Amino acid sequence: MEEFSFSTRIFFGEGALERLRRVQDKKVMIVTDRFMAGIGVPDKVAGYLTQCQVSVYEGVVPDPPIEVVAAGVQALQDCGAEVMIAVGGGSTIDAAKAIRAVAKETLHIDTDRWECFAVPTTSGTGSEVTDYAVITDRVKGIKYPLDSQALRPPVAILDPELTVSAPASVTADAGMDVLTHALEAYVSKGANDFSDALCEKAVSLVFRFLPLAFQDGTNLLAREKMHNASCMAGLAFNSAGLGLNHGMAHAIGAKLHIAHGRINAMLLSHIITFNADLGRIRDGEYALAAKKYQRMAKVLDLPAPGVRLGVTNLLREVEGLNRTLRIPASLKEWGAEPSKVKELCGEIVSAALADATTATNPRPAAAEHVEALLKKVIGG
Repeated sequence: MEEFSFSTRIFFGEGALERLRRVQDKKVMIVTDRFMAGIGVPDKVAGYLTQCQVSVYEGVVPDPPIEVVAAGVQALQDCGAEVMIAVGGGSTIDAAKAIRAVAKETLHIDTDRWECFAVPTTSGTGSEVTDYAVITDRVKGIKYPLDSQALRPPVAILDPELTVSAPASVTADAGMDVLTHALEAYVSKGANDFSDALCEKAVSLVFRFLPLAFQDGTNLLAREKMHNASCMAGLAFNSAGLGLNHGMAHAIGAKLHIAHGRINAMLLSHIITFNADLGRIRDGEYALAAKKYQRMAKVLDLPAPGVRLGVTNLLREVEGLNRTLRIPASLKEWGAEPSKVKELCGEIVSAALADATTATNPRPAAAEHVEALLKKVIGG
């Protein structure tokens, strides 16, 4: 027996922030980062609240460490919040989810009864609808994916106007995170009919609208469609799981501090090739992952009369999209020193294999596989 469910209420489209007007006479803590605070986004959000006492915690940083969560819990206690609103990218929403969970355990606050809102300002992580949060241990250089239904936000607000401020490079990185989520969930061991439907729609939206959002950040239609695609992909992988692409991205990102979506994009074609395993045919059949990649190629109206051609054309589309978005083809091109990355190889391989997302990869990966993939993405 399988299950597909989601409890988050989703408000989307232009004007979605109007949902916040229902929050009245409450003590509210807005969780955000300094950039968002600097451009006035928390103030804009607070303007929709009705007669509320608002405090802003702007201490979130990319790849939020444990210390940020602890400071957020203290800020929550200091302001006596009854409502939490996370406003920002995936790091902000992840941090807010962790703050809420830790506050419940350490301060004995029944945060399950709170009104809690996730308001993404980038279209990438899907964190507004998932049970996951990624927190970093900076001392050990490890990213920890937390997984609990208690982390799932009760309400998500997808207002495309909040994404207009995202620079083109951030739009590209976040959008490729969406594509990676959808393609990984599509071939994951936990994939099902419901998650597949969401993946297919998300992938088709990304290929159509991500280049438009990248080229013109004020294109609200493209922004809205990417916001929806991100949320759909989040719902999909929350049910189906992810794979080795994310396992390696977490491991590499923790060591090199490269943007999560960017390293996902750099790995993606290599992981598709690995999972498709076109050189190996059993009983006259290609691997299920290869056949599903062929099906995705058909969703994108790419020539795919056979499995091999379908996979090949899907790979070409992914690589072409990376070039359009000016994503580096390798870590060397990104600016990393290959010799230094190779020195970290053992640690990266171990972390990738231990990462929770790797467990649902369709093709089992051993250390030698991860090492070979790492060498490919290093380049040079």
